[in-house]
Amino acid sequence: MKPLLSHQQLSITIERLACQLLENHGDFSNSVLIGMQPRGVFLSDRIYERLCKALPGTAIAYGKLDITFYRDDFKTSADDLPVANETAIPFSLADKKIILVDDVLFTGRTIRAGLDALLDFGRPADVELLVLVDRRFSRELPIQPDYVGLSVDTVAEQMVKVVWGPNDQKNEVILIEA
Repeated sequence: MKPLLSHQQLSITIERLACQLLENHGDFSNSVLIGMQPRGVFLSDRIYERLCKALPGTAIAYGKLDITFYRDDFKTSADDLPVANETAIPFSLADKKIILVDDVLFTGRTIRAGLDALLDFGRPADVELLVLVDRRFSRELPIQPDYVGLSVDTVAEQMVKVVWGPNDQKNEVILIEA
């Protein structure tokens, strides 16, 4: 196990990502933050909190998206039924600038499923991708992030794990060797 981001470094990285969003989206009047279930929501919750602190009194549209049934590896056998998480997008995405948030970008297949799922809520004007960790050389689809907390070069056998501790007590990003 090798640490990639300590608790303090992770906090600084999240703050930087929130600042980048503020620079590019201003008052968020036409922008929407969407966290991908399950792991991307932990990150999007923290970014949303920072955006709300930076823009007090501003109603920032925030939703959570489950992509379980949009995945290309979706299994339908009774032994392997997937467990879906909540999708909470109580507004239309039509003509909005979407910031899709996930924790780790690996092959790109999860993001592809997220893009498919987003279209059920309207046709956005623009979709940007924010990830905490980009595993750069593992892509199977031509998907690239617009906002990146950390880029790492890994091999397929390695795993990047983002640990979100209860009440933000121990948050960190680690690399696990095969």
